[in-house]
Amino acid sequence: MKKLLFALALALVATQAVLAQGPEQSVGLRYGAIFGLGTEISYQRGLNSGKRLEFDLGFNSRYEYINSLRQDYNSWAVTGLYQWTWKLDKIDANLSWYAGYGGKIGFWSSSQKYDSRYKNGIFLLAAGDVGMEYAFPAGIVFGLNARPELGLYNQGVGVNFGFAVRYQFR
Repeated sequence: MKKLLFALALALVATQAVLAQGPEQSVGLRYGAIFGLGTEISYQRGLNSGKRLEFDLGFNSRYEYINSLRQDYNSWAVTGLYQWTWKLDKIDANLSWYAGYGGKIGFWSSSQKYDSRYKNGIFLLAAGDVGMEYAFPAGIVFGLNARPELGLYNQGVGVNFGFAVRYQFR
C-alpha cells in the first residue's frame, strides 16, 4: 500500500513538473455583449511559440412577457478557437494582439406556448477572433476582442464583442 501511495505521489509531482515546463495556461471570465451569451468561462492553453487554443463555455437565461404570458429562454454553448499571438514590444513588452478562427456549438430551449416547433434546438456557428491583451507581471491578463460569428445552422450573423479577465499560470 505504501508503494502504491508513493508511486501516485511521484506521478503527481512528475505531472506537475512537466506542466510547469510546458506552454502557458490561463483561466478566467469573458464578458460578451450584444450577440453573445453574456459571461463565459474561458480557458486558454499555449501550444508553442505564438499559437494557442481557447475554449469558452457560456450560459444564458432570460425571460420576457408576450401577451401576458411569460416566455423563458435558456441556452448554452461551447466555443473553440485556434489563435496566433504577436507581442507589441515596441509599445509595451506586456501588450500583445491575437487573431484566430474556430467554431461554436450550442443548445437552446424556450417555453413558447404558441408553436411547438420552436421549443428547443441546436445551433452551430463559424467564428473568427481578433483582439488585444495586456498581461500584468502578477499573472492577471485583461483582453478586449471582437468575435465575428456566422450562423451555419439555426443562428444568424453578428459580432460578439467581449472583455476578458484571466489568470495566467506560469
